[in-house]
Amino acid sequence: MAGTLDYFKYTFNRLNAQHLDLLDEIYTSDVWFRDPVHELQGLPALHDYYGRLYQGVVSCRFEFEAEAIDGQQGMLVWRMCFQHARFRAGEILELRGVSHLKFRDDGKVYYHRDYFDMGEFIYERVPVLGSIIRGIKNRL
Repeated sequence: MAGTLDYFKYTFNRLNAQHLDLLDEIYTSDVWFRDPVHELQGLPALHDYYGRLYQGVVSCRFEFEAEAIDGQQGMLVWRMCFQHARFRAGEILELRGVSHLKFRDDGKVYYHRDYFDMGEFIYERVPVLGSIIRGIKNRL
């Protein structure tokens, strides 16, 4: 299982707008995917989703900080560092999160759930909204 998780991490870091075909190497055709914003089913939907995500991305790299394996599933703690052409252009943005992955016997992922703070990722970076959210957090 450790080799399967290593291959997933290696392949995931090679993904970009021109290489979405790599998704076929690591996901099953009936993959179920969920993050704080989207829930989708099937490889074609995952292709569409990542195709939209990578529009305007200048660079993207995942640093995998920790992992846990239990049978045919694993957890990855990661830090995504990326640059986007339109959103905070020129700035290197960072997002921390965790992925829960379940694998079939062929080593492909059929279940992928991401956990991350959407407020930290987007909302706090929007000028007016960000100051409101930061103010609320400071009061808690």
